[in-house]
Amino acid sequence: MYYFIGIKGTGMAALACLLDDLGEEVKGSDLPKHFFPEDELRRRGIEILDFDPANIKDNMHVIIGNAFLEDFPEVAAARSNPTCQCMRYHEFVGKFIRKYMTIAAAGSHGKTTTTGMLACMMKEFGPTGYLIGDGDGSVAKDTKYFCLEADEFQRHFLSYYPEYAIITNVEIDHVDYFKDEADYRSSYEVFSQQVTKALVIYGEDTEARKLKLSEQVPHYWYGEAENDDFRAVNIEERSDGMTYSVIFQNQTHGPFNFPFVGHHLLLNSMACVAIGILEGMSDEQIQRGLEQFHGRKRRFVVQEEGPNIFIDDYAHHPIEVGVTLDAARKRFPDHKIVAIFKPHRASRVKYFANAFSEALEKADRIYLLEFTSIDDKQDGTDIDIHYLEERTPGAVVIDEKEQGAGILAAEAPACYVFMSSKDIYELKDKVRETVKTN
Repeated sequence: MYYFIGIKGTGMAALACLLDDLGEEVKGSDLPKHFFPEDELRRRGIEILDFDPANIKDNMHVIIGNAFLEDFPEVAAARSNPTCQCMRYHEFVGKFIRKYMTIAAAGSHGKTTTTGMLACMMKEFGPTGYLIGDGDGSVAKDTKYFCLEADEFQRHFLSYYPEYAIITNVEIDHVDYFKDEADYRSSYEVFSQQVTKALVIYGEDTEARKLKLSEQVPHYWYGEAENDDFRAVNIEERSDGMTYSVIFQNQTHGPFNFPFVGHHLLLNSMACVAIGILEGMSDEQIQRGLEQFHGRKRRFVVQEEGPNIFIDDYAHHPIEVGVTLDAARKRFPDHKIVAIFKPHRASRVKYFANAFSEALEKADRIYLLEFTSIDDKQDGTDIDIHYLEERTPGAVVIDEKEQGAGILAAEAPACYVFMSSKDIYELKDKVRETVKTN
């Protein structure tokens, strides 16, 4: 029996689904509140309990979610039971992936989408499993390739020893843990030394270029610059997709034609193209695989209803907020862009306040929501959302109830961009319903 403490977490839910695929008995616990990753768990009939130390039984394999400290009652109960085998999420995953050829996607942002793209592409080349941080995981008994989202949070990706790794960027994050940019880079440097076959790194990221990389493992830069090993050329970005070719070792691959909108998706797809070329895939296989990618849960999910557009996105770092709003503007140039942002972790907001403000100002209207997560102030940073409001001209703080939904509905017609790594999608649904009835 595998028991998950915090089973509704995105990575935890994905891992639970993966073990369910292998025929293992799985259940877990979490808050009674609805979180989107639980939908697939319930569809599979995986039992979800409320937190209670009495849930811990003898001989369980207990997997502990990142948000739960050692003094959390269920964690303490599991650790004190000598018959239970306890592992943190990343520890278990590191052990699990050893049997596969693993391709890991790391980086402060873009790794979920890139992992999803990788999984689609590699399926064209061989049996492929995946574990993605949006609640989605799959594996089969004949799986050869395994696509993994590798999170740098508290250096957890150092539990992984993949054959290939992508590093999408090294923009500092998790400032409650990492001391500075050098400390953040050091985690990627150690991670790079654990890759056994090849590294693929975004070349136009200034922090990535500072990495001290192992000479024992080949590394390749991707991007649009002359000094990149994989260089995108003949780029055409449209409101309905993109086309580009890739030059590698004086050979042109493509052109590739993908139904993605937004320059960040061009770069994510390009990293996958590089992996495909290195692993010996044909251009046709790469094209067929990547064109099967239709987005990930809570990554620029678009709903069009009459004159209104509703976008749900996981953006929680200022770079992500900026590229999400840029993509919305490019895809819906004739719409008023209304940004609704709910932050995660007070320390992140305090550190990046000016950067968040600059990114949010790309919208025509800005609305902010208060912190509500269990770990928002876990490190002792005690600010509220007004800290960001005061630094963002024109920003308005609203609640997530009917009053807030009514304020947003009054902006219609508009392109509403809801951004958060937390449960902002519930407010989005309230706004949709309010707009319909007005």
